[in-house]
Amino acid sequence: MINNKYLISLVALVSLLGAACTATMVGGSGDYRADRDERDAGAVAADTAITSSIKARFAADPAVSVFDIGVRTWNGTVTLTGSVGSIKARSTAEDIARATNGVSAVNNLIDIEDRSGAQ
Repeated sequence: MINNKYLISLVALVSLLGAACTATMVGGSGDYRADRDERDAGAVAADTAITSSIKARFAADPAVSVFDIGVRTWNGTVTLTGSVGSIKARSTAEDIARATNGVSAVNNLIDIEDRSGAQ
């Protein structure tokens, strides 16, 4: 017959191993911290909506390519990254972001690349 203390120890060990595997799978590595994102659920939802709206407007604008510009939003502050082929496209991207409902500030980190093909 299995000793109850042995059985309880075995169940506890299996539970701990399962929890460790789950944390690694969800977090990706041992440096995963659940408290990294200090925003509440409402702020996360609002930022996600802002990002989605900007990306949709980029896709609809002929001067801006959604594939070249990254959009991240944190508490209403939008950061634009990536590269475009002209000053006009960079300015248009910033204008679109600033005109989006809920945006409080825009950090435009977009680079302008020479895409003329000349070497």
